[in-house]
Amino acid sequence: MNRFFLLVFILLVLAEVSIGQDYTLESPAKTNRIEVSVVERLTYKVLHKNETVLNPSAISITINDKKYGSEPKVRKSQTRSVNEVIKPVLKVKRAEVQNDYNELELQFAGKYGVIFRAYDDGIAYRITTNMKGEITIQDEEIEYNFGVDHTASIPVADGFFTHYERNYTTQKINALGDEEMSCLPILVHLQNGRKAVITESDLYDYPGFYLKKGTVTHSLSGTLPGYPKQYKQPDDRDVRPTEREEFLAKTNGKRSFPWRLMVISDEDKDLVENELVLKLSSPLKLKDTSWIRPGKVAWDWYNANNITGVDFESGINTDTYKYYIDFAAEHKLQYVILDEGWYDIKTNDLIHPVSTIDMEELARYGNEKQVGLILWVTWKALEDMLNPALDQFEKWGVKGIKVDFMQRDDQWMVSYYEKVARLGAEHKLLVDFHGSYKPSGLRRAYPNVITREGVKGLEQHKWEGQMANPEYDVEIPFIRMLAGPMDYTPGAMRNAQKRNYQAFFERPMSLGTRCHQLAMYVIYESPLQMLADSPSNYHKEQECMEFLSVVPTVWDETMVLDAKFGDYVLIARKSGKEWYVGALTDWSDRDLEVDLSFLGEGEYTIDLYQDGANAERHAEDFKRIKKKVTHQDKLKIHLASGGGWVARIY
Repeated sequence: MNRFFLLVFILLVLAEVSIGQDYTLESPAKTNRIEVSVVERLTYKVLHKNETVLNPSAISITINDKKYGSEPKVRKSQTRSVNEVIKPVLKVKRAEVQNDYNELELQFAGKYGVIFRAYDDGIAYRITTNMKGEITIQDEEIEYNFGVDHTASIPVADGFFTHYERNYTTQKINALGDEEMSCLPILVHLQNGRKAVITESDLYDYPGFYLKKGTVTHSLSGTLPGYPKQYKQPDDRDVRPTEREEFLAKTNGKRSFPWRLMVISDEDKDLVENELVLKLSSPLKLKDTSWIRPGKVAWDWYNANNITGVDFESGINTDTYKYYIDFAAEHKLQYVILDEGWYDIKTNDLIHPVSTIDMEELARYGNEKQVGLILWVTWKALEDMLNPALDQFEKWGVKGIKVDFMQRDDQWMVSYYEKVARLGAEHKLLVDFHGSYKPSGLRRAYPNVITREGVKGLEQHKWEGQMANPEYDVEIPFIRMLAGPMDYTPGAMRNAQKRNYQAFFERPMSLGTRCHQLAMYVIYESPLQMLADSPSNYHKEQECMEFLSVVPTVWDETMVLDAKFGDYVLIARKSGKEWYVGALTDWSDRDLEVDLSFLGEGEYTIDLYQDGANAERHAEDFKRIKKKVTHQDKLKIHLASGGGWVARIY
């Protein structure tokens, strides 16, 4: 009798632990399919409309010297379907985000699991663990086995110490050098005009990942920075790891790891509308968000505090910043930034400004004018006196901080981002990360993380010139912006075409036309949007300021009307009862059609700005037109080389 019960018990255990099984997961509309194989190793295959996108690609994680994902044994599998609406605190693309997906969760012997999700616009997976105490992660195997030497648009990094400000190199996957690696997101040009973008989401207490050429032909593999062991700090801002540990992270054994996601699109414009990173992010962690106010900012650093027509010497002083506050108030801008120089970078004392700045008076004056102050800091200066500094900022009445020069995404630094977000929220401070890694979902849990850099923005024109150009400008909406808001800092009023352009640190000019700059306020997503040029230059451009004063930074609805990666993009966005439409082109002039059928019934006024007849000779040339339109109209528009077009419809 005892032998009988023992046999029954063994059979039950064998039934619970499955070896050599396959699982299939389809998206709600059956657009995408994930085929999971559990044999000698755990792999997944991805199909889009029954065509293979990824050949079987390995998933594993090495914990405490043991590789999980090798010889996997399934203990339990379960599926679920979700149909929900996310209402983000900051409406970066739209007020409501539809979140529909099917999910497969596999739990394996060894107290780990993998969750797969299939969306109609992409797929994702994440590893989970249910282990006691702290665990040490030595490696994670992330593989994208395309089976075809696709072309990819790659932001090649020069190592794990990077600010993610990279131009895209369009090349074959196999052409990636053995020692080269790519930041994320990366765009892969699939067959039949389809595209895939790879990135990650819900990154907490764990390093970000990069891509390198895989060991399997026509593949890419993930690589992650080890935990920093030794550093060198040659100046006030660069803290560079010189030696790393043999592990990636030490972390809680009961946790979920970041989502590894791939967006798959049939049309280029789908990439611009995609919100998969947000959908995969952890939900809101703040109880009170009423104080989080999006808006526009008068920025000092790009224009080197160069103002004219005043009776005081401009620079890092109280009079200059009162002038910026007056300008902001006049044009209904919500904030002014005090960038580098307001504190002594030799002492990194964030509590005592330089003698020429009366911070209490500026905060009082700004409050009187309904203009908030945002303070720039290096991350190391902030970290060294974090709590006293945040207490002082709150005491002054500062509304936000711009934290700069992290240039890392190892486990320590990723956790630092969350710490700043959490403590910033406790002090009611917005956070704008510069010198940062790509957005990876933090903004949904902490919407006070209102924007971040990680983009080759307008500041490049102060020194580098040709790298931030109209070609790049129509690549980033499809790749970088897919990850989340980007602080490109547009708004240059000095504009030039290639032949009459030069980099100029104190009086920079942008590449492309004036309308190219104006259109960025509709095309580029950032709930905190800079006006980068000098107030004196804006005062000379009242027609442009009439647009910049009213253009929103958050949106109820977004519609990509037409787009082609690296060539052009045309977007309509709604705020309240008004619509804004913007278009950007690369160095090719082109004609586009704006179909106004998205408008409701009735007659509207359109206030549009178009490249002037001589914009290809003098980039600042533009023409403003006001007229009546209806939803039946189709507007023919012309964009000059490096040009743009923008309109307000009300």
